[in-house]
Amino acid sequence: MSQDKVLNISSENFEQEVINSDKPVLVDFWAAWCGPCRMIAPIIDQLAEQYDGKVKIAKVNVDEQRELAARYKVMSIPTIYMFKDGNPVDKVVGVRSKGDLETFINNHL
Repeated sequence: MSQDKVLNISSENFEQEVINSDKPVLVDFWAAWCGPCRMIAPIIDQLAEQYDGKVKIAKVNVDEQRELAARYKVMSIPTIYMFKDGNPVDKVVGVRSKGDLETFINNHL
């Protein structure tokens, strides 16, 4: 499906894929054990398909990428950041509907 459009971000590719991106980047901080994260995963995949070419959609596993989670002060998950021009410009915490996330993205296009 569209999972291959969702970038898996690590400290190794964060700067290249997020900070240096010429497009806005939605970054979902998540963990495999997080029930709410699993609930929104299909929505994240749908958004990657829907916004392909306009917005990069990425995921950061907080258990594997603790340094990135700490740098962006992720205290609870899911936390979804919007990066633009290399900077975090907005975030939402917790489960959101697809419509809410579409509005979140559209506000930064």
